[in-house]
Amino acid sequence: MVEGPMAQRKNPFKRYRFPREIILMAVRWYCRFPLLCRDVRDILAERGVTVDASTIHRRMRKFGPEIRKRAYGAHRSWRGLQWHVDETYVRIGGRWCYLWRAVYQFGQLIDFRLTTKCNAKATRAFLRQARETVRQYHPLTIVTDKAHSYAKVIGEINDRLGPDGAIRHVDRKYLNNRIESDHAALKQRLRPMRGFRTLAGAKAALAGIETFRTIRKGGIRELRDRGYQ
Repeated sequence: MVEGPMAQRKNPFKRYRFPREIILMAVRWYCRFPLLCRDVRDILAERGVTVDASTIHRRMRKFGPEIRKRAYGAHRSWRGLQWHVDETYVRIGGRWCYLWRAVYQFGQLIDFRLTTKCNAKATRAFLRQARETVRQYHPLTIVTDKAHSYAKVIGEINDRLGPDGAIRHVDRKYLNNRIESDHAALKQRLRPMRGFRTLAGAKAALAGIETFRTIRKGGIRELRDRGYQ
Protein backbone atom coordinates (compact mmCIF):
# COMPACT_ATOMS: atom_id res chain seq x y z
CA MET A 1 0.00 0.00 0.00
CA VAL A 2 1.05 3.62 -0.29
CA GLU A 3 3.64 4.70 2.26
CA GLY A 4 3.32 7.96 4.15
CA PRO A 5 1.75 9.59 7.21
CA MET A 6 -1.67 8.12 6.49
CA ALA A 7 -0.31 4.60 6.22
CA GLN A 8 1.62 5.10 9.47
CA ARG A 9 -1.43 6.28 11.41
CA LYS A 10 -3.70 3.39 10.41
CA ASN A 11 -2.75 -0.06 9.20
CA PRO A 12 -5.60 -1.38 7.01
CA PHE A 13 -4.12 -4.91 7.10
CA LYS A 14 -4.30 -5.33 10.86
CA ARG A 15 -5.98 -8.56 12.05
CA TYR A 16 -6.13 -10.09 8.59
CA ARG A 17 -5.03 -13.70 8.17
CA PHE A 18 -2.71 -13.14 5.23
CA PRO A 19 0.16 -10.63 5.05
CA ARG A 20 -0.37 -7.47 3.05
CA GLU A 21 1.82 -8.69 0.17
CA ILE A 22 -0.55 -11.62 -0.47
CA ILE A 23 -3.66 -9.45 -0.14
CA LEU A 24 -2.33 -6.78 -2.49
CA MET A 25 -1.17 -9.40 -4.98
CA ALA A 26 -4.64 -10.95 -5.11
CA VAL A 27 -6.35 -7.57 -5.46
CA ARG A 28 -3.90 -6.47 -8.14
CA TRP A 29 -4.38 -9.64 -10.20
CA TYR A 30 -8.14 -9.30 -10.02
CA CYS A 31 -8.13 -5.60 -10.96
CA ARG A 32 -5.34 -5.72 -13.52
CA PHE A 33 -6.27 -8.81 -15.55
CA PRO A 34 -9.53 -10.28 -16.93
CA LEU A 35 -9.84 -12.78 -14.07
CA LEU A 36 -12.63 -13.92 -11.79
CA CYS A 37 -12.15 -14.44 -8.06
CA ARG A 38 -12.09 -18.19 -8.75
CA ASP A 39 -9.23 -17.68 -11.19
CA VAL A 40 -7.24 -15.71 -8.62
CA ARG A 41 -7.95 -18.44 -6.06
CA ASP A 42 -6.56 -21.11 -8.40
CA ILE A 43 -3.44 -19.08 -9.22
CA LEU A 44 -2.73 -18.56 -5.53
CA ALA A 45 -3.30 -22.28 -4.86
CA GLU A 46 -0.63 -23.11 -7.45
CA ARG A 47 1.72 -20.97 -5.35
CA GLY A 48 0.87 -22.70 -2.09
CA VAL A 49 -1.67 -20.16 -0.77
CA THR A 50 -5.09 -21.64 0.05
CA VAL A 51 -7.90 -19.09 0.11
CA ASP A 52 -11.60 -19.09 -0.79
CA ALA A 53 -12.89 -17.14 -3.78
CA SER A 54 -15.39 -15.44 -1.44
CA THR A 55 -12.50 -14.19 0.70
CA ILE A 56 -10.80 -12.72 -2.37
CA HIS A 57 -14.08 -10.99 -3.28
CA ARG A 58 -14.34 -9.43 0.20
CA ARG A 59 -10.73 -8.23 0.09
CA MET A 60 -11.32 -6.70 -3.33
CA ARG A 61 -14.35 -4.82 -2.00
CA LYS A 62 -12.29 -3.58 0.95
CA PHE A 63 -8.99 -2.70 -0.70
CA GLY A 64 -10.05 -1.65 -4.21
CA PRO A 65 -11.56 1.64 -2.93
CA GLU A 66 -8.74 1.96 -0.38
CA ILE A 67 -6.06 1.83 -3.07
CA ARG A 68 -7.97 4.35 -5.18
CA LYS A 69 -8.40 6.75 -2.26
CA ARG A 70 -4.73 6.73 -1.37
CA ALA A 71 -3.49 6.84 -4.96
CA TYR A 72 -5.72 9.73 -5.96
CA GLY A 73 -5.15 11.58 -2.70
CA ALA A 74 -1.39 12.04 -2.76
CA HIS A 75 0.04 10.73 -6.02
CA ARG A 76 -2.24 11.94 -8.81
CA SER A 77 -1.32 14.85 -11.04
CA TRP A 78 -3.86 16.59 -13.29
CA ARG A 79 -2.48 17.84 -16.59
CA GLY A 80 -5.46 17.88 -18.92
CA LEU A 81 -7.83 20.79 -19.35
CA GLN A 82 -9.87 19.18 -22.15
CA TRP A 83 -12.30 16.58 -20.89
CA HIS A 84 -14.07 13.85 -22.83
CA VAL A 85 -17.27 12.80 -21.04
CA ASP A 86 -19.63 9.98 -21.92
CA GLU A 87 -21.77 7.25 -20.37
CA THR A 88 -21.82 3.53 -21.09
CA TYR A 89 -23.67 0.55 -19.63
CA VAL A 90 -22.86 -2.15 -17.07
CA ARG A 91 -25.14 -4.92 -15.84
CA ILE A 92 -25.84 -4.89 -12.10
CA GLY A 93 -28.24 -7.28 -10.41
CA GLY A 94 -29.78 -8.30 -13.71
CA ARG A 95 -30.49 -4.75 -14.91
CA TRP A 96 -28.55 -2.26 -17.00
CA CYS A 97 -27.10 0.73 -15.15
CA TYR A 98 -25.21 3.75 -16.41
CA LEU A 99 -21.48 4.13 -15.95
CA TRP A 100 -20.44 7.77 -16.37
CA ARG A 101 -16.77 8.33 -17.15
CA ALA A 102 -14.53 11.28 -17.95
CA VAL A 103 -11.00 11.25 -19.35
CA TYR A 104 -8.79 14.15 -20.29
CA GLN A 105 -7.10 14.59 -23.65
CA PHE A 106 -4.09 12.44 -22.73
CA GLY A 107 -6.36 9.45 -22.08
CA GLN A 108 -6.18 9.32 -18.28
CA LEU A 109 -9.34 8.74 -16.28
CA ILE A 110 -10.63 11.66 -14.23
CA ASP A 111 -13.52 9.96 -12.43
CA PHE A 112 -16.47 7.61 -12.82
CA ARG A 113 -19.96 7.29 -11.33
CA LEU A 114 -22.64 4.59 -11.42
CA THR A 115 -26.30 5.57 -11.63
CA THR A 116 -29.58 3.81 -12.35
CA LYS A 117 -30.87 6.67 -14.52
CA CYS A 118 -29.52 8.79 -17.36
CA ASN A 119 -30.91 12.30 -17.00
CA ALA A 120 -29.89 15.84 -16.11
CA LYS A 121 -29.77 15.04 -12.39
CA ALA A 122 -27.30 12.19 -12.96
CA THR A 123 -25.23 14.34 -15.36
CA ARG A 124 -25.13 17.16 -12.82
CA ALA A 125 -24.03 14.83 -10.01
CA PHE A 126 -21.27 13.29 -12.11
CA LEU A 127 -19.80 16.57 -13.35
CA ARG A 128 -19.88 17.97 -9.83
CA GLN A 129 -18.06 14.89 -8.54
CA ALA A 130 -15.46 15.04 -11.33
CA ARG A 131 -14.77 18.73 -10.72
CA GLU A 132 -14.34 18.07 -7.00
CA THR A 133 -11.91 15.24 -7.81
CA VAL A 134 -9.55 17.48 -9.78
CA ARG A 135 -9.88 20.30 -7.24
CA GLN A 136 -8.65 23.56 -8.83
CA TYR A 137 -7.79 22.04 -12.23
CA HIS A 138 -11.18 22.62 -13.82
CA PRO A 139 -11.59 22.01 -17.57
CA LEU A 140 -11.45 24.65 -20.25
CA THR A 141 -13.29 22.41 -22.74
CA ILE A 142 -15.69 19.48 -22.32
CA VAL A 143 -16.35 17.21 -25.31
CA THR A 144 -19.58 15.17 -25.25
CA ASP A 145 -22.11 13.62 -27.58
CA LYS A 146 -25.31 15.49 -28.42
CA ALA A 147 -27.32 14.39 -25.35
CA HIS A 148 -29.36 17.39 -24.20
CA SER A 149 -28.51 16.87 -20.52
CA TYR A 150 -24.84 17.79 -21.11
CA ALA A 151 -25.69 21.12 -22.71
CA LYS A 152 -28.14 21.93 -19.92
CA VAL A 153 -25.77 21.09 -17.05
CA ILE A 154 -22.69 22.73 -18.60
CA GLY A 155 -24.82 25.82 -19.21
CA GLU A 156 -25.73 25.86 -15.51
CA ILE A 157 -22.06 25.61 -14.56
CA ASN A 158 -21.18 28.47 -16.91
CA ASP A 159 -23.90 30.64 -15.39
CA ARG A 160 -22.12 30.32 -12.05
CA LEU A 161 -18.61 30.75 -13.48
CA GLY A 162 -19.40 33.84 -15.52
CA PRO A 163 -18.07 34.77 -18.98
CA ASP A 164 -14.42 34.85 -17.94
CA GLY A 165 -14.38 31.28 -16.61
CA ALA A 166 -16.95 29.68 -18.92
CA ILE A 167 -16.31 26.13 -20.11
CA ARG A 168 -16.35 25.58 -23.88
CA HIS A 169 -18.77 22.78 -24.75
CA VAL A 170 -18.11 20.74 -27.90
CA ASP A 171 -20.85 18.24 -28.79
CA ARG A 172 -19.48 16.63 -31.94
CA LYS A 173 -19.73 12.88 -31.41
CA TYR A 174 -16.77 11.96 -33.63
CA LEU A 175 -14.47 14.07 -31.44
CA ASN A 176 -15.33 11.83 -28.48
CA ASN A 177 -13.64 8.74 -29.92
CA ARG A 178 -10.99 8.91 -27.19
CA ILE A 179 -13.41 7.98 -24.42
CA GLU A 180 -15.35 5.59 -26.64
CA SER A 181 -12.18 3.56 -27.19
CA ASP A 182 -11.45 3.72 -23.46
CA HIS A 183 -14.94 2.33 -22.77
CA ALA A 184 -14.12 -0.58 -25.07
CA ALA A 185 -10.83 -1.34 -23.28
CA LEU A 186 -12.56 -1.30 -19.89
CA LYS A 187 -15.31 -3.62 -21.10
CA GLN A 188 -12.73 -6.17 -22.21
CA ARG A 189 -11.74 -6.41 -18.55
CA LEU A 190 -15.36 -6.58 -17.36
CA ARG A 191 -16.56 -9.14 -19.93
CA PRO A 192 -15.57 -12.28 -17.94
CA MET A 193 -17.63 -11.04 -14.96
CA ARG A 194 -20.91 -11.01 -16.92
CA GLY A 195 -22.18 -8.22 -14.70
CA PHE A 196 -22.17 -7.41 -11.00
CA ARG A 197 -24.56 -8.53 -8.27
CA THR A 198 -24.85 -5.29 -6.32
CA LEU A 199 -24.22 -1.59 -6.88
CA ALA A 200 -21.80 -1.47 -3.93
CA GLY A 201 -19.81 -4.41 -5.29
CA ALA A 202 -19.68 -2.80 -8.74
CA LYS A 203 -18.40 0.48 -7.29
CA ALA A 204 -15.69 -1.29 -5.28
CA ALA A 205 -14.52 -3.39 -8.23
CA LEU A 206 -14.49 -0.44 -10.62
CA ALA A 207 -12.56 1.67 -8.11
CA GLY A 208 -9.75 -0.88 -8.10
CA ILE A 209 -9.89 -1.69 -11.82
CA GLU A 210 -9.87 1.95 -12.90
CA THR A 211 -7.02 2.78 -10.51
CA PHE A 212 -4.79 -0.02 -11.78
CA ARG A 213 -5.58 0.96 -15.37
CA THR A 214 -4.48 4.52 -14.53
CA ILE A 215 -1.29 3.25 -12.88
CA ARG A 216 -0.51 1.07 -15.91
CA LYS A 217 -0.92 4.04 -18.25
CA GLY A 218 1.48 6.14 -16.17
CA GLY A 219 -1.06 8.44 -14.53
CA ILE A 220 0.28 7.72 -11.03
CA ARG A 221 3.97 7.40 -11.66
CA GLU A 222 5.25 6.97 -8.11
CA LEU A 223 3.07 3.90 -7.59
CA ARG A 224 4.04 2.54 -11.00
CA ASP A 225 7.70 2.80 -10.05
CA ARG A 226 6.94 0.73 -6.93
CA GLY A 227 5.60 -2.15 -9.00
CA TYR A 228 1.82 -1.69 -8.80
CA GLN A 229 1.29 -1.80 -12.57
